[in-house]
Amino acid sequence: MRFASPLRLREIGLLGMNERNFFISRYNRRALYPLVDDKLKTKLLAEQSGLAVPKLYGVVREQHEVETMDELLDRHDSFVIKPSRGSGGKGIKVIVGRRDEVFVKSSGEEVTRLDITRHVSNILSGLYSLGGKPDVAMIEALVEMDPRFDGLSYEGIPDIRIIVFMGYPVMSMMRLATHASDGKANLHQGAVGVGLDLATGHSLFAVQYNRPLKLHPDTGLPLNTLTIPHWHALMCLGASCFEITGLGYLGADIVMDRHRGPLIMELNARPGLSIQIANNTGLSPRIRRVAAEAKARERSVEERVRFSMEAFGSEPPLAAAV
Repeated sequence: MRFASPLRLREIGLLGMNERNFFISRYNRRALYPLVDDKLKTKLLAEQSGLAVPKLYGVVREQHEVETMDELLDRHDSFVIKPSRGSGGKGIKVIVGRRDEVFVKSSGEEVTRLDITRHVSNILSGLYSLGGKPDVAMIEALVEMDPRFDGLSYEGIPDIRIIVFMGYPVMSMMRLATHASDGKANLHQGAVGVGLDLATGHSLFAVQYNRPLKLHPDTGLPLNTLTIPHWHALMCLGASCFEITGLGYLGADIVMDRHRGPLIMELNARPGLSIQIANNTGLSPRIRRVAAEAKARERSVEERVRFSMEAFGSEPPLAAAV
């Protein structure tokens, strides 16, 4: 296996952990972290600001409330249960339907009501939360995948990660679930990362376990023909997260619903660096260019998105209506 030299890494502007931590400490006030570390706070904040998110069916905060979940479960055939303070996709249970009194996961596995209430109880006890602290369970509407992504994600919904610096999108990728990732869009667990052209939403490069690939490992579909619909709206949604959180360096995770279009799934104050591998280019020059631009003038969301599409895209930008 060949490794790039330090000179080559500098040439492509690779952002390292130390430099990333510097930007985070400089542009993200720690007092703002709870706004994104807590998914429930993020969702409510986005809703109050008029940004699109998956519908919230209910919240379970105390152990005694677990025993009264039957009414909520009876109202919905499909839903997602997730810990409010979880990380890395841990503790998320996706229910896609039911057969009589038995619920069905995206993998086809059947689970009982008792399985679900035990899972919620584990969430409340902090089994999946950061630091093992007591948590709350969120029950959300299941996102219906845009049919244009059929076959590109294995037993899971793909999402789009956008790195936003001072309100400017600077890099993006789509994360596709695989058998290895157990249907989760998590690169460390084996999901596929597909770098996206900021101007058009077209695929640029794809990796799994940091290694290039051309076909989805489970479905065999090509990854170089991917184009994200509603790209301009998606970019504006990600850029708007700067205003609602005040965080200068963040990762916005967005999903594409077949009926509602782009929806904010969650935000991250400490986004990882693998997005650079998926794009085969570095973040550092883009961040430094935006830092100079943001210091020189204030721009609206639309203006910031247009700047990023023109400055960092490799193709002519799409029309705003796309």
